[in-house]
Amino acid sequence: MPDINILVVDDEKEIADLVEIYLVSDGYKVWKAQDAEEGLRILEEQDIHLVLLDIMMPGMDGIQMCRKIRETSNIPIIMLSAKSTDLDKIMGLGTGADDYVTKPFNPLELTARVKSQLRRYTQLNPNNNLGEKDANEITIRGMTINKDNHKVTIDGEEVKLTPIEFDILYLLSSNQGKVFTTDEIFERVWNEKVYEANNTVMVHIRRLRGKMKEDQRQDKLITTVWGVGYKIEK
Repeated sequence: MPDINILVVDDEKEIADLVEIYLVSDGYKVWKAQDAEEGLRILEEQDIHLVLLDIMMPGMDGIQMCRKIRETSNIPIIMLSAKSTDLDKIMGLGTGADDYVTKPFNPLELTARVKSQLRRYTQLNPNNNLGEKDANEITIRGMTINKDNHKVTIDGEEVKLTPIEFDILYLLSSNQGKVFTTDEIFERVWNEKVYEANNTVMVHIRRLRGKMKEDQRQDKLITTVWGVGYKIEK
């Protein structure tokens, strides 16, 4: 099995070292950076599969670094922050992060979230069984979504999605006409139970709609059912 490389960017050395201990014990190879500039340099030089990114850092902060990463890469990003309000989470997720963990955190919970994000990322392997391709491809009103290679095209133009965004879109597309509440989407996509109300799903839906240029379509693909949730019609 090839090495899975995880980059931890945090100016608090004690936290970075603690996270490293748990990740290494699970078999991951860990790279550490104490600021965003060093982290971006490692990303250029190494084949990184996931980033654990602190928000509050001197110089370029985690929000800015996340935006920078998203200019060229869709690797999973998990934000780490001492800020726990919904607004802080929305800001972190809205910049392109896939998950948000509040400090102080349980290291075992963090490693579970890492595994969850990596499962999605490793599904991006484009080596498919040719005979099964059509069975895993859905076409809806100009949109084609392929589960095997995680490729989405709308009106012939490829749309670059993060693994979380793809999973949400595929869930809705493969259950056409069915309305999913935000809690149902969270539990199906994140594989976790919802214990408190949060805006995580809504933030990802908003970002997904932006990438799909839904505001420019009269015949929108993702429909909001007010007071209930979201669906995609045939």
